[in-house]
Amino acid sequence: MKVLLSPAKSLDFKSQLPTEKSSSLCFEKEAEHINSILKTKSPKELSDLMSVSSKIADLNYERNQYWSLPFTPKNSRQAVYAFNGDVYRGLDAYSINPSKIDFMHNSVRIISGLYGLVKPLDLIQPYRLEMGTKLSFGSNKNLYDYWRKKITDQLNSELSANEPVLNLASKEYFKAIDLKVINSNVYSANFKQLKNGVFKTIAIFSKKARGMMTRFIIENRINDISSLKSFDYDGYVFHEDLSSEKEFIFTR
Repeated sequence: MKVLLSPAKSLDFKSQLPTEKSSSLCFEKEAEHINSILKTKSPKELSDLMSVSSKIADLNYERNQYWSLPFTPKNSRQAVYAFNGDVYRGLDAYSINPSKIDFMHNSVRIISGLYGLVKPLDLIQPYRLEMGTKLSFGSNKNLYDYWRKKITDQLNSELSANEPVLNLASKEYFKAIDLKVINSNVYSANFKQLKNGVFKTIAIFSKKARGMMTRFIIENRINDISSLKSFDYDGYVFHEDLSSEKEFIFTR
């Protein structure tokens, strides 16, 4: 099974790493090309482009200027330990048993506006570039134009026969996958909370649950889609009546 995740805006490049294992991005040169464009943007231009405060724009201007290949353990960090948002707090990769890191690396893929398709142990440098950013360059109207075929082809090349894909990424990032040419069945999981007698999707809880489900898959070395129905972390249960063949709903 391949599990698709979104990246996170918040980053952690300071915590002690649980492993020295690392790998290289498959789209280093493509990322370098995008960074070369970002390097030409002033803090004000970055603020306007990404709709962020001047403080965040200044930080990312500095990141863009310092960004350079080659990535090494001294100037970079494995992606799964670098991202620090709600999804990654739910995943808590730092506490995963070392014996299961290889399974995580083989199963999880992170979709990134700068790096394309990222494996958990791929080295990355600090950045901020959401997939939905309206960055146009060359013949590309936006990042989706640039990445969709590249990411989809790469994912296809990594899928074994009949290997399912589980989408736990946000809509913004999942749109970077061309479903018409994926050589696999694609499933999704969504998480709802009971509030005032109605099951509702609450973003902060859903994000953390995506990370927890990824952790559940890693901990139990799950490869078949039907086993997801036994997910029970943090009080969630599979809700058959709300689910469909390819969308699994979990409630609490």
